[in-house]
Amino acid sequence: MPGVQNYINHVALVLDASSSMSHLSRKVVEVADQQITYLARRSQELDQETRVTVYVFADKVECVIYDKDVLRMPSLKEMYRTGGMTALLAATLKSQGELGQTAQLYGDHSFLTFVLTDGQENASHRCPDAPSTNPRELVQAVAQLVATQQDNWTLAVLVPDQMGKREAMQCGFPKDNIAIWDATSTQGLEEAGQVIQQATEKFMVGRAQGIRGSRAVFSTGADAVNKDTIEAAGLTPVDPAKYQLIPVARDAGIREWVVECGHTYRTGGAYYQLSKAEKIQAGKQIAVLEKKTDRVFTGPQARALLGLPDTEVRVKADHNDDFTIFVQSTSVNRKLVAHTRLLLMI
Repeated sequence: MPGVQNYINHVALVLDASSSMSHLSRKVVEVADQQITYLARRSQELDQETRVTVYVFADKVECVIYDKDVLRMPSLKEMYRTGGMTALLAATLKSQGELGQTAQLYGDHSFLTFVLTDGQENASHRCPDAPSTNPRELVQAVAQLVATQQDNWTLAVLVPDQMGKREAMQCGFPKDNIAIWDATSTQGLEEAGQVIQQATEKFMVGRAQGIRGSRAVFSTGADAVNKDTIEAAGLTPVDPAKYQLIPVARDAGIREWVVECGHTYRTGGAYYQLSKAEKIQAGKQIAVLEKKTDRVFTGPQARALLGLPDTEVRVKADHNDDFTIFVQSTSVNRKLVAHTRLLLMI
């Protein structure tokens, strides 16, 4: 009788260690260690085996930890040292090439890699780990790599600005697997860590539902929230008799608008439409509205659908033609935005 197929996650952090990261070096270690602690906890809770690989790169690329059980991971304190330039393309190619040699026997294996950089590529063409000294050929090599990876591979990158995003897209990274972070401050790096954690949560919960990889790890748009992902998350529609959708005609406080529309305000019973990037606390419930039918889906799985961990995390409102995200309000003063809708549970 065949054994149960284990979920085995291979999570890699590919960290920029160029000179410009020196002012953030302590924070890089702290954020990476937090991510590993989080991975260890969620792996046990979801009964998934997770193995961690860490690369650091500057003028050259170094693998400091390879495919190690997340429950036995040391701190990165002694392994992260800054100095040199930014061999970003070489680091991407080397990490994916070496991880591609990992055995995938007897289990449902999936690979998730986060590349974090505070600047543009400027050193791969003379990096000993690069397959070419021609910058254009290196860009083409990364684009070819991304285009040909199997469906159980997810490659994401965090860049410091729009120029970095454009360069990442030229290298073939899916646009929803590119996030911009504030590389000028420790606060920015802390928020980047939250983004990685949110993406990892979405990945791990998706794994339990049979999803093997993603080209939208940083998105709440149509690639992340659609009929298939809602069904995979196990969401079912709320009884239409148990909620109302109320148009918001002007900017107003949430309790003020509920009362003005003739309803009783009950703390936690009103949900505002997510219309801009904002922080969502751990206890807040999420509802998803199907625009065509006004059907509403909610429950703990709705948070998992967006990859929201059990900590406060920043979420952006990506465009989605078919679905709208609503967030539970526990404040009487939450400002509603004109021309959005309010979801009221009754």
